Amino acid sequence: MDYNFIVIEGNIGAGKTTLSHKISEERNAKLILEQFAENPFLPKFYKDPDKYSFPLEMSFLADRYNQLKKELSERDLFKSFTISDYYFMKSLIFSKQTLQDDEYTLYRQFFHIIYNSLPKPDLYVYLHSNVEKLLSNIKKRGREYEQEITAEYLLKIQDSYFEFFKQQQDHKFLVIDTNDIDFVNQEDDYEKITKAIFETECKQGLNRIIL
Repeated sequence: MDYNFIVIEGNIGAGKTTLSHKISEERNAKLILEQFAENPFLPKFYKDPDKYSFPLEMSFLADRYNQLKKELSERDLFKSFTISDYYFMKSLIFSKQTLQDDEYTLYRQFFHIIYNSLPKPDLYVYLHSNVEKLLSNIKKRGREYEQEITAEYLLKIQDSYFEFFKQQQDHKFLVIDTNDIDFVNQEDDYEKITKAIFETECKQGLNRIIL
């Protein structure tokens, strides 16, 4: 299958950035990686989450929009397609865990106004791993700010992703179960997952493959 824009998403620790890197190098794709610029609201949020969660999430929303708008409007004629390790909908998924109900309702209004103005992926890939594997990957990579992440939090993120997928019937979503493969270290497993991405005929809505 030929695609112009592919998104590789997943829960924290699913391997989305690693896979995006490998595919971009192997297939000569333009690579978009989420930028983690220092956010002025973060230290305030840690001290007073209730007060600063909304401005924090709004600032993340603006940062992600600006990056994607810029990167997707600048075509690279020497690259065969574009691949990204996140998409704008990530903002909606994660904000649901931090915002109060009334704040989230308002946030969703802003989100959908902006979301509708962005180019949509031709294929949206979600790497699905069980919580035990995610926690193991998080521990291995050793990012200090991630070490307090709980299984409960990861399950909430996962449920939010699937809830979003079910509501989006106009786009192609491919959920790949990666529990029994290691595409980072095993070349055979990497070939399996790229074959699933580039050779599966996906219908509109939710598609699922277990590797």
